Amino acid sequence: MGNFSGLDRIIEKYSDQPGKLIPVLHEVQEEIGYLSLAVQQYLAERLKLPLSKIYGVVSFYSFFNTEPRGQHIIGVCMGTACYVKGAGKILEKLKSELAIEMGQTSADQRFTLTITRCLGTCSMAPVLMIDDQLYGTVRTTEVAGILNRY
Repeated sequence: MGNFSGLDRIIEKYSDQPGKLIPVLHEVQEEIGYLSLAVQQYLAERLKLPLSKIYGVVSFYSFFNTEPRGQHIIGVCMGTACYVKGAGKILEKLKSELAIEMGQTSADQRFTLTITRCLGTCSMAPVLMIDDQLYGTVRTTEVAGILNRY
């Protein structure tokens, strides 16, 4: 299963607290980057919870990751304004440029591709975010250049 004994410190920190699962998951993810099935199994054993409960929480909340994430997170807005103005084409171009599908990380571990909902910048549609940087009125011809900045 792997050596996750370093996670025991986190588990012990919350041992007496009711509702400890989500804080433990958050801190473990901060520690190792993501919650693999092996990590979830270890936590289930140590917390004396069924794996199905751990997996249910991890898969329900979008802020938990079950696979390694890239150095940069790309979020393509698929809100109504962005979608109508061509966000789908931007998404397809990103998938092609990075050779990945939605939710995946590029082979070089540089980018993870996600979808976001409205970013509140409808007048700049279509938009995408890379980390904390917003790009507005993006055209498919600009995608490669934007990626090259990273």
